[in-house]
Amino acid sequence: MANEKYSESFVLDEMKCRLGKNRFGYVLPQGDTPNHSAIGHLLQEAGGKPSVCAIDDYTIRGNGKAKPEFIVTFDNDGGTIIVVECKKTARWHCSEHYDHPKTYAIDGALYYAKYLKKTYNVIAVAVSGDRKETAKVSTFYWRRNADRPEELARLNILLEPENYQKYLRGEQITIAYSIEEIRNTAVAMSDMLRVAKVTANDKPIFIAGILIALQSKDFEREYISATSLRSLTHRLHDAISEVLTEADIKDDRIKNILNTFENVASLDHFVNTTVSEDGSLRWFINELDMKIKPMMAHSDSSVDALGEFYSEFIKFSNGDDGKALGIVLTPQHLTDFMAEVAGVNKNSKVVDICAGSGSFLVTAMSKMFRDANPDEIARIRKNGLFGVEADPHIYTLCIANMIVRRDGKSNIFYGSCFNKDIAASLRKEHIDVGLINPPYSQIDHNELQFVEQLLSVLTTRGVAVAVVPVNCALGNTCKEERERLFAQHTLEAVFSMPTELFNPAASVPPCVMVWTAHDPHPKNHKTFFGYYRDDGFVKKKPLGRIDLYGRWHDIMEEWLDLYRNKTEKAGLSVMRTVSHADEWVAEAYMETDYSQLQESAFERKVKEYIAFRLLNDISDAEA
Repeated sequence: MANEKYSESFVLDEMKCRLGKNRFGYVLPQGDTPNHSAIGHLLQEAGGKPSVCAIDDYTIRGNGKAKPEFIVTFDNDGGTIIVVECKKTARWHCSEHYDHPKTYAIDGALYYAKYLKKTYNVIAVAVSGDRKETAKVSTFYWRRNADRPEELARLNILLEPENYQKYLRGEQITIAYSIEEIRNTAVAMSDMLRVAKVTANDKPIFIAGILIALQSKDFEREYISATSLRSLTHRLHDAISEVLTEADIKDDRIKNILNTFENVASLDHFVNTTVSEDGSLRWFINELDMKIKPMMAHSDSSVDALGEFYSEFIKFSNGDDGKALGIVLTPQHLTDFMAEVAGVNKNSKVVDICAGSGSFLVTAMSKMFRDANPDEIARIRKNGLFGVEADPHIYTLCIANMIVRRDGKSNIFYGSCFNKDIAASLRKEHIDVGLINPPYSQIDHNELQFVEQLLSVLTTRGVAVAVVPVNCALGNTCKEERERLFAQHTLEAVFSMPTELFNPAASVPPCVMVWTAHDPHPKNHKTFFGYYRDDGFVKKKPLGRIDLYGRWHDIMEEWLDLYRNKTEKAGLSVMRTVSHADEWVAEAYMETDYSQLQESAFERKVKEYIAFRLLNDISDAEA
């Protein structure tokens, strides 16, 4: 019995409920129905679950009163309830004919529902197992006075109660961002695709294509009823074509995505796996539909859930997927900070010329929506966000990200940001904010050349914020680019960021630069330098760097306040007049507050300095 209590506990956690009064209504445990006499009478009529009873048989009842694990009521809909039945092991999920209500979860949930539906529309949720990773979930809907229930086959996970209401109304369900859910889904899908032998090149298009197809209401509604691989791939083909055509994506890109699905669907694994099995094409669609898409659609989220998912996904793929197609995802708190530094608001037009999966655009969109009315939101979706991505596979992820977030016309260009036609098209849009995390250590272009190109497409006095390796801010590299930048633009600020900001994806210490476009750097202009090395994050396996102690919000507010007010603070910030030949880092100009110095801190900084010199190949002569 103890294990069943664990099942009940994780059900409440997943549904984000507590016993008693909640924001949406009540959660009533074990048939305890004070102030809900109608429910109580129906449970009394049902009695305790009999050992054997056909689903349409109302003559056999157990003794006493029915006691489902939970009944959920809604303040805004007195005619609908949720009944939840739990079993401690997945072996006891259901019988063949749902006619053993005392032993099995589905059978029991439907036994309660067939009495409760005399007065209510009943959502019957059956859960078997005591751990989220291994538990089975099935959901049925039994309309008031209907003869038979309808299985909601897509709902194989637990939702917040309001999401069940949204689902029944045909609305988009939304789930708050959860790195644990993303990681679990990524691991499961990665394992399945490895078994299916899907190539590294095909994986991102496979994932993105499914998310794109799910934007078709017809496909979203009908995919679960597909009974064969052929019918499912046909529906996928039509849905992807429809959605991408409406988004003005070029025919050759649409054809590329469709060809990928034809290749994947023809693999032996999918051909020999029935659509109802785990690992089938339909299984992949349902996993993304129920677990990743709702996070992307969450109205309050500025998180690039798709980017996080794909970043986690490639970690668990065999071979060189990460090296071949890996995206160095810009940490969410950094995209937030950079968008705040740039002053992104509802009137901004924002571009990222190295868009990747679209992290900066997702964050910018969220900030632009904050104070916008419906008309302004429609304008932002249609003509407020622009991106460029050269990798054909990651490009597909990016357009999927924007389309799923209903940005209307997806203004993502496929190609190099140095392409003259793409640059000319961007200049016509009068874009005033640029956010960028350029690729590091490229053969053909260095990081400051990407910054130059970003500034070239912005309007006069537009703001560009870029995260680049710190060696770009030192006097011994990118000398020509530094001189050109100062001749055409103004360096407003440079922030020295945490050394392990991109850990473990990159080992190069980063900095963030802020530029004003098309305004030559005045000789007497004072640039703000921030020593922003401590963001409060700590490394914790297996999550990486996380805000374990909740320090980031206050730290970011202080950083922003110092920058906006151009305040000098010992150990954190300094203002200096610099030329293109000088070092652009706070470390070169800051005074140390020796009253706060401890021996351990001194030792740590010496080690950091030695590591800094080694990483940037600085010789004694240069020093």
